[in-house]
Amino acid sequence: MMSEINVTPMVDVMLVLLVIFMVTAPMMTQGVDVDLPRTTSRALRQKETPIVISINKRGDIFLNRVKGNEKILRRQLRKLALNDGTKRPIYLKADRRVQYGVVAVVMADIKAAGFNKLGMVTKPRERR
Repeated sequence: MMSEINVTPMVDVMLVLLVIFMVTAPMMTQGVDVDLPRTTSRALRQKETPIVISINKRGDIFLNRVKGNEKILRRQLRKLALNDGTKRPIYLKADRRVQYGVVAVVMADIKAAGFNKLGMVTKPRERR
């Protein structure tokens, strides 16, 4: 008589669980509509002058009001990281009509250069 573990029932259970998770996982990624509170805030005082990166509605990239492209931006960010260190804050201003992919690439470039303080500049909603 051989004494060994029969793994067939365990494999069946694992496959059933896998199918259940595959079916239910897409349902878990949907967001919930939340009406967030609106606040008013004052501008914070800065010890250092921040680096401002702007993207206009055509997708043109500006670094401190100097026009460039993604390649120039990467080079300048690396140079700034070496000279000033990565402690300076960076503010990203993007037009609302800019494609999200362009903004995501710029944010990835900022992170790749070693900057950790990234702020998104927005406009407060107008009161009605």
